[in-house]
Amino acid sequence: MLKKLLLIVNPVAGKKRLKNMLLDVAQIFARGGFSTTVMVTGRRGEASEFAAYGGEYDLIVCCGGDGTLNEVISGMLDHGVTIPLGYIPCGSTNDFAASMGISSDIKKAAESIANGLPRPLDVGKFGDRHFTYVSSFGAFTATSYTTAQDVKNILGHTAYVFEGIKDLQSIKPYHLKFVSGNTVYEGDYVFGAIANSTSFGGIVKLKSELVSLNDGFFEVLLIKMPKTLVDLNVIINALTTSNFENKCFEFFKTSGVTITSDEPIAWSLDGEYMRTEGEVAMTNLHGVINFIK
Repeated sequence: MLKKLLLIVNPVAGKKRLKNMLLDVAQIFARGGFSTTVMVTGRRGEASEFAAYGGEYDLIVCCGGDGTLNEVISGMLDHGVTIPLGYIPCGSTNDFAASMGISSDIKKAAESIANGLPRPLDVGKFGDRHFTYVSSFGAFTATSYTTAQDVKNILGHTAYVFEGIKDLQSIKPYHLKFVSGNTVYEGDYVFGAIANSTSFGGIVKLKSELVSLNDGFFEVLLIKMPKTLVDLNVIINALTTSNFENKCFEFFKTSGVTITSDEPIAWSLDGEYMRTEGEVAMTNLHGVINFIK
């Protein structure tokens, strides 16, 4: 008897590479013993609505960018859907897929899902919303939700780099306090990220040995406000070499952190906009998604 698969597709993600390959993907899943139902998103938030039907299936597969994956995971968690989830990355940068070692080749990614085994994946709860691989603020952050989709499609990762460089020209610090267990980090920061990924924002990369996607902890990286041109050069060099062991950075691991700010902060949750003010809590939901690849 064929197993049932729900394929949730964002048709405008990335360079629209999936458009002419959808039949190939369905055939790969058919060979793997799945009967595939395709649902195509037409607006923001619809992937979450589709994921709510996941309980009627044996497997959900998301085809899109990191934002689409965020919507699918949020929909699953909000509606108690516990079946395995696969991901075919079709976005512009695909930071999360790179961390997971998922092939950027659509057919190879589909074959891995059809023949793979699920493993637990941590998800973040940020206020009342979820994120899969990063919640961030400050420099580089707005890039993910302000860069036009057609520009992302044409330039891909380059689009993020260009926009990130522009951010450095108008750095604005935020005064925040991070409380993790008994440890307090407080200061003026131009960028901060709570991440479950080796790469985020299209620019910032962490060494792979620092990151585990299912250990119950997220990595927190904070960049302090540079006071001199020397500090700025240190920051740029650190971003290039992924070496953050200097006075311009705070780096720590946490299963939960409370963040307090005195002014409104624009955050990016897997590339989607969120605004906070005052106090907000982040919690690691350990192993709540059975991720297959």
